[in-house]
Amino acid sequence: MTTTHLLYLHGFRSSPRSMKAMTMADAVQSRHPQVHWWCPQLPPSPREAMALLMAGIASWPTQNMAVVGSSLGGFYATWIAAQTGCQAVLLNPAVDPARDLSRYIGEQTSWHDPLETFFFKPEFVQELRDLQAGPLPHPERLLAIIAKGDEVLDWREMSTRYAAARLKLLEGGDHALSDFDTHLDDVLAFLDLA
Repeated sequence: MTTTHLLYLHGFRSSPRSMKAMTMADAVQSRHPQVHWWCPQLPPSPREAMALLMAGIASWPTQNMAVVGSSLGGFYATWIAAQTGCQAVLLNPAVDPARDLSRYIGEQTSWHDPLETFFFKPEFVQELRDLQAGPLPHPERLLAIIAKGDEVLDWREMSTRYAAARLKLLEGGDHALSDFDTHLDDVLAFLDLA
C-alpha cells in the first residue's frame, strides 16, 4: 500500500531536530510533498507519549500510514505498528527500554539543547513495561536497520527481536546511524511514499 501519512518518532533525550528526523523531513518534503508528515516532540512519560500519538493519528488511514522510529522511538513505533497494522521502519530500536532506562531516573538534558531539561520519573519505567508489544503480529511490515557498532544497544538483542522482519544489518556504524543518508533510499523504497 502507498504511504500517504508518515509519523517519525525520535529517541530518548532526542527531538525532532535530530539528524535523522531532519533528513527524513527534508526527503519527504522535497520528494513526496503530498505525504502528510508528523514528527512531534515526545513527552518524557511513555503513557503521555502514546496518548499524544494515538490521538494524533486517530483519523489517519491505517492502511496508508507508516511510522519510522529511532531507538526508544523504534520501541514506540513497534507498539504503534502492532496496534494499527501499519508499516514501520525501526532504526536501532530499543528492545527493553524499561530495563535500559531504569538507570536514567532523575533530571535529564536534551541531546540537542543541554539547556532543556526534563525529569524521568520512576513510574515511567512501568509505563514502558506496559508498552511491550509481545510477538510481532506483522513482521513482514517491518524494516529494522541495525548497526553492529551501536555503542548504546546490543545489536544481537535487536536482531533477535526483529529476526522475522526485513533486516538490514550494518557492519560497524553507531547508535545515531551517522551514515543515515546512505540508508535513506532503502527506507523510502520500503515505505513506498505517495
